[in-house]
Amino acid sequence: MSMTRRQRTRLVRSAQYAVLGVVLVVIAQAADWGEIRRAFFDVEVAKAQFPDIITTALVNTVIYTLLGFGFGLALGLLLALMRLSQVPPYRWLAIVYIEFFRGIPALLVFIALGFGVPLAFQVALNQYVTVMLALGLVGAAYMAETIRAGIQAVPKGQTEAARSLGMSQGRAMVSIVIPQALRIVLPPLTNELILLTKDSSLVYLLGLSLSQYELAKFGRDALNQNRSLTPILIAGLCYLVITLPLGHLVRRLEARTARAR
Repeated sequence: MSMTRRQRTRLVRSAQYAVLGVVLVVIAQAADWGEIRRAFFDVEVAKAQFPDIITTALVNTVIYTLLGFGFGLALGLLLALMRLSQVPPYRWLAIVYIEFFRGIPALLVFIALGFGVPLAFQVALNQYVTVMLALGLVGAAYMAETIRAGIQAVPKGQTEAARSLGMSQGRAMVSIVIPQALRIVLPPLTNELILLTKDSSLVYLLGLSLSQYELAKFGRDALNQNRSLTPILIAGLCYLVITLPLGHLVRRLEARTARAR
């Protein structure tokens, strides 16, 4: 007697669950749980990370991220308008910038601003300014394309209606089009904020004092001191404290946008 399609699907799924169960049992039997607990869940090492990992590392990570995002958003908006400009040189400059900074690693930007610029121009940039520029320059390239897509998604009738009321092209763009575009692209911009949060871990390259440590640098130094992965695990959890609510916000915004459409 041949099985129905639903029965075959159930059989295959049951087999997958069985294989997964066997694999988990084998891993559980073979693992050295005492060593795993010592390496990842050392309570004494975990206690030693507080409160500095919150009051210093987590706070600095948030500050670095917000500085980079604020600068990147402003520059990204300018680049998006240049990208849509009817003046060819503006479009060319925006395209070159976007393609350049989307094509190179953020690591190189941090090295260039943290070490190259001070050496070449004999200037000492403030640590926070360096982080803001490094994160913002890279983030702006991505946000510019996102904002450009949002502006183009606004119905042209909105601009035509504004022009019919006597608004200039620039006034219509600032008062009507850009606010609607930002609402449209809010979910992907929030995703960019999550990416910048993780990219802030590159700040360690600049050489930080204890008061300037962010989560990755804090966890790395604690790892070297304690020979335990527990600080890295705690730093990862702190990143999740930032990114998980943002991810939830993105899903809420996407659902809201879908309902509005």
